[in-house]
Amino acid sequence: MTALKVCLRPFRAAGPRLDVEPVAGKTVIHNYGHGGSGWSLSWGAANIAVGKAAATLEKKIAIIGCGIIGLTSALMAQRAGFDVTIYTRDMLFQSRSVRANGSWTPDSRIALTEQAGPQFGDLWEQMARFSWSAYRDYLGLPGNPIDFIDTYVLSDKREEDKFHEEIDRSKPTYATTGKPQQGAEFARYYSRVTDIIPASLPLDSGHTPFGVASAKRVRRMMYNFGAYGHLLLSEFHQAGGRIVMREFHAPSDLAALREKVIINCPGYAARDWWRDKSIIPVRGQTAWLPPDPTLHYGLAYRGAEMLSKSDGIMIQGYDLDHLGEMSGVGNSFEHPDRIEAEHAINIFAGLFARAPTQG
Repeated sequence: MTALKVCLRPFRAAGPRLDVEPVAGKTVIHNYGHGGSGWSLSWGAANIAVGKAAATLEKKIAIIGCGIIGLTSALMAQRAGFDVTIYTRDMLFQSRSVRANGSWTPDSRIALTEQAGPQFGDLWEQMARFSWSAYRDYLGLPGNPIDFIDTYVLSDKREEDKFHEEIDRSKPTYATTGKPQQGAEFARYYSRVTDIIPASLPLDSGHTPFGVASAKRVRRMMYNFGAYGHLLLSEFHQAGGRIVMREFHAPSDLAALREKVIINCPGYAARDWWRDKSIIPVRGQTAWLPPDPTLHYGLAYRGAEMLSKSDGIMIQGYDLDHLGEMSGVGNSFEHPDRIEAEHAINIFAGLFARAPTQG
């Protein structure tokens, strides 16, 4: 392995925080709490936040945070004519954003159905559609900042396991405990955008090299962090953007900023610095192997995923404990777990070892 990375996804039961709040004489527009969907919804969420900033008629704006949500918010603000300064503790490549999986997962732990309410689905769809359209501007560029890859979803059963079922009212739920307790509580909106994304294709398992009971192929969008991140940072600086390294400890610290309008994009850090205890950590770990330009596909099998990206082969155990959507929920352990990584890697080593030989 060349690297082990741990990300704490900032999950909120009601969905991302996108409201406006007066603090320390400033107008603060929040843009955080996107769960496992930050990369996927970043442009759409930024569009909403910047639209609210534009209503203030101010020309200078501050962005808190330089993860993917903060950086896209800064770029959208520049495109809207704002003079933008990013204040951040960590640059993009040191942020939690680049410890993520890095693929199109727009409704991954984005909200709980009941707590978000029926109106959130429309807002989610607005963000998803705007983001999908925005990514087209980055296709086909050197380094493939945004790429599409065939991912093969494999199973040892004839039918896929179904994690999203009805909530069992006889068991604890978020409403009774303040924390998600069942996978069925998590919202699912993916079906609202199936008209714009590639459809999955069931495969005849007898004609695949994987030797499993069932398989399907999904054309999946993914983000190559190196190429995409450098491209976004270059655009920001070329448009006159500034980055100031600064750490905030309390909302009152914003009083020292010269800007009157602030878009707050701290990700999981909002739990501490903004005192937002509605944020629940969802732990995720990725292991990285050296890149292999001859591979250009992904696999999902037995709760593990492998994606061949330009900056390495990413392997993640997304459900090694067979908990479905509840996997990693409430776990704030941010140190790498090598045993977990080796477990995920060995799943694919075993798959390749028993794959039928060709020729």
